[in-house]
Amino acid sequence: MIVYRELSSLARDLGVDARLLYAVSNSLDRHYRQVCLPKKDGGVRTLSIPDQLLKTIQRRITQVLLVHMPVSPYATAYRYGGSAWRNAAPHVGQPALLKLDIRHFFDSILYATVKERAFPPEIYAEPLRILLTMLCYYRQSLPQGAPSSPAITNIILSGFDQEVGAWCAGKGIRYTRYCDDMTFSGLFSPEEVTAFAETRLRPFGLFLNGRKTRFIPAGRRQVVTGLVVNETVGVPAHYLRALRQELYYCRKFGVSGHMARLGIPEPEARYLTRLLGRVNYVLQVTPEKREFQQARAWLLQALAHCEG
Repeated sequence: MIVYRELSSLARDLGVDARLLYAVSNSLDRHYRQVCLPKKDGGVRTLSIPDQLLKTIQRRITQVLLVHMPVSPYATAYRYGGSAWRNAAPHVGQPALLKLDIRHFFDSILYATVKERAFPPEIYAEPLRILLTMLCYYRQSLPQGAPSSPAITNIILSGFDQEVGAWCAGKGIRYTRYCDDMTFSGLFSPEEVTAFAETRLRPFGLFLNGRKTRFIPAGRRQVVTGLVVNETVGVPAHYLRALRQELYYCRKFGVSGHMARLGIPEPEARYLTRLLGRVNYVLQVTPEKREFQQARAWLLQALAHCEG
């Protein structure tokens, strides 16, 4: 483990000039912009998005420093090898599923918690702890648009995940956490699991969003991070149906013709890239689906033609 006591060694490893680190930390308002996104429930989510300079610094902090901090195997997002599939797979074919959501997750993380857990005194001198925390924190919350924030939440909740995971293992319950979504599966009392999770979250200043609690028995469709897990991990049928239809019309009318019919204003290359991303998502979950293998080949050829 590398220990940082001097700013010069930290700046060298980050590849960022020390004076620039301090200059940015002292003028954070200049390096963020606020973006409001509509939520499914009708509300609005406000994101603090760092500019390119601060984003680069935060990315370097993540890649050079945070990557070495311990993260629980129960955390399945924002880490090497993490994915929606990895979060869903442990819950396949279970008799019951419980989904819990942490309320205002990023907004509830305290400055002191980030400083203590992500940049502990055993590794960093006090002035460096303050500097790094300031570069990753903004206006009383962990900024959702910062590339460092997801990694920090995994570090902060590492002990929580281990404790909850061990408790669940002792009761034959399967547990995973994908950012602010916790999933439990097996045979258990949902009230007991919910109460246990609530008591373990409280020391972090975190609470459950009761409106998003879902208990799903085996007889109903069980979905974890967008994937159906009743019998095997699969993409929901409605998603596949809509994607097949879109690909069909692209071939029938031509990509530009299909876009014109729907009034899609973006450049053709960008639309094709988005479509390719959706196809790749299906193949990541079910790589054996030949129709989507062929669709990917067609999209790659269409993209090459469009950009050439």
